[in-house]
Amino acid sequence: MANEVVLLSTWPSMFGMRVRIALAEKGVKYEYKEENLQNKSPLLLQMNPIHKKIPVLIHNGKPICESAIIVQYIDEVWNHKAPIMPSDPYQRAQARFWVDYIDNKMYDTWRKMWLSTGEEHETWKKELISIFKQLEETLGDKPFYGGDTFGFVDIGLIPFYSWFYTFETYGNFKMEAVCPKLIAWAKRCMGRETVSKTLPDEKKVYDHVVGMKKALESK
Repeated sequence: MANEVVLLSTWPSMFGMRVRIALAEKGVKYEYKEENLQNKSPLLLQMNPIHKKIPVLIHNGKPICESAIIVQYIDEVWNHKAPIMPSDPYQRAQARFWVDYIDNKMYDTWRKMWLSTGEEHETWKKELISIFKQLEETLGDKPFYGGDTFGFVDIGLIPFYSWFYTFETYGNFKMEAVCPKLIAWAKRCMGRETVSKTLPDEKKVYDHVVGMKKALESK
């Protein structure tokens, strides 16, 4: 009970995957509770009464919400293992900036592309590709966003890799053609057991999204 850790999430959530990767990087044992977002558990509503969203990390009965904040919390609490955040204050600020960019841009743009048709669909597709191109440019020729080390921005972005097939299928483009360096980076990340054991199969994610679309259209 002295160090009880519980994670509330859903398996396809890229934000939940971030937390699971961070916990795996730090070797933290935890209990995982799968949430049904159509029928949220009393525990989720109690632990995140403001946003009522996953993921939520519960550490010794106290909730921490929002994936980027949770990852930083994990880094600070379990500091006996290699750090996730850069040690330099400027680099830390930059890392937070890029994760914030991912959070504010990527999911909303993908969702708008997914739910639109015709010219509007093409507009959002171009916007989504431009976000990935910007992230590729930011990576540059470094192995990871943290330079030679896998870090905060890598954890922030790599869960989206399991969604790339879905983005490509709905957007009718190929990530490898538009952002080859980003795909090479993703494959390097997948070489880490903490990542490969966390990310779900891309076809399983796609099937889940197809099911979501059908459910939306039947309403």
